[in-house]
Amino acid sequence: MTSDSSGTVAASRFVQAVAGEIQDVPPIWCMRQAGRYQDSYQALRRHHSFDALCREPDLAARVALNAVEELDFDAAILFSDLLFPLDALGLPVSYDDGGPKLARRLDEDGLDTLRDVDAAMAALAFQAAAVAETRAHLPGDRGLIGFIGGPWTLFVYAMEGTHTGTLTRAKTSLPLYRRFAAHLVPLLERMARAQLHAGADLVMVFDTAAGELSPAAFQQFVAPDLARLASALPQQLGYYARGLHPAHLDETGVQAIGPWAGLGLDWRWNLAETLASPARRGFVQGNLDPSLLHLSGGALTRALDEFLDPIARLSPAERRGWICGLGHGVLQGTPPASVKTFVQTVRKRLA
Repeated sequence: MTSDSSGTVAASRFVQAVAGEIQDVPPIWCMRQAGRYQDSYQALRRHHSFDALCREPDLAARVALNAVEELDFDAAILFSDLLFPLDALGLPVSYDDGGPKLARRLDEDGLDTLRDVDAAMAALAFQAAAVAETRAHLPGDRGLIGFIGGPWTLFVYAMEGTHTGTLTRAKTSLPLYRRFAAHLVPLLERMARAQLHAGADLVMVFDTAAGELSPAAFQQFVAPDLARLASALPQQLGYYARGLHPAHLDETGVQAIGPWAGLGLDWRWNLAETLASPARRGFVQGNLDPSLLHLSGGALTRALDEFLDPIARLSPAERRGWICGLGHGVLQGTPPASVKTFVQTVRKRLA
């Protein structure tokens, strides 16, 4: 929040977009905007483990703030990991340079050994503390985003130890998903509430693997849990699933699965058409292909022009609620200079 010359408190550009207010220039925020591609992050990793960067609130806040300070994003996001709820429930997760590793996979017998929600929340207190620490040092004109994992994606990790590949074990265990979700969803709701209470303007639900389901399976097994989350915290949660297709939803978009604040889109969606759709409700986040930020010079300029041209032809009213960003997270090895060019180009082009 900022104050104008009259002393009136004004919402950040990010909060205005979430609320659907008309703006010429959209706020810019990217998934994975803080992390391995940054020199400042690598400097911290030389002295601290990834686990410590997430679990120590002052370090997590420093990582989140560095991205805003260095790359001028309009919002910071909690620096943490999707899988910590599994660890808190009693499915141990460890981290090394090769990525997260589960000590054991979920099965029928393992359901009965999961910790209760109160115990899991106590083990996850560091996340809300990191949100509060980030908020305490974040400039008032910048937004703050929390996040939780989507229930299907966390089930996939618990079953597969990854969210890539055929996901055969998870997809053939849908009755087990229902039982696991009954235990998990109340925890996710409490996590989101805690992050909002700590100062987050919005909590994103990252359900990366949900787009791998057929529309019918998504609607039958996953949508009820998503609707429960959205209904518990109406207009305070956003939803993203890589590979999500309009067929997973209905003609009104994400609202088909509950009163969401908005939807993140990957690069396979036509962003201009989605923004201009009369049926759209809520914000839209996205959706440049993150691979394009590995370009530089004239090639990057051309790619950004091709991305922005159809959106620039829309009126500010049609673009209302757009949060500009990538269709997925910033990729490892992305040149920070290309990210800066992206941010600066969007603002210059739409000013």
